[in-house]
Amino acid sequence: MSSELASKTCVPCRGGVPRLTGEALHNLSHQLPEWHVHDEHHITREFRLPDFKTALAFVNRVGAVAEEQGHHPDILLTWGKVGITIWTHKIDGLTESDFILAAKIDQIRS
Repeated sequence: MSSELASKTCVPCRGGVPRLTGEALHNLSHQLPEWHVHDEHHITREFRLPDFKTALAFVNRVGAVAEEQGHHPDILLTWGKVGITIWTHKIDGLTESDFILAAKIDQIRS
């Protein structure tokens, strides 16, 4: 299922669209079980890597995908660990594009 999400393209949000909630949010979140939904507002995932250099290279690949998609996550880089938080700032909540970006990030790590 996550590969289906990863094959889509993020859609720029101009505001005025409803946030995902309830069943729609539940259905998307179950396609990406390693991502955690917080307060129906944002999703997070932590990636463990063997060292700082590998973590930095991963962050650079995530950044390239984010630029390509026009959808930018918050990224925390520490030695051997990368934390990623995604939400759609324009609506201050989650849209399908957040899950598309998360699926694309999962493919980078695979």
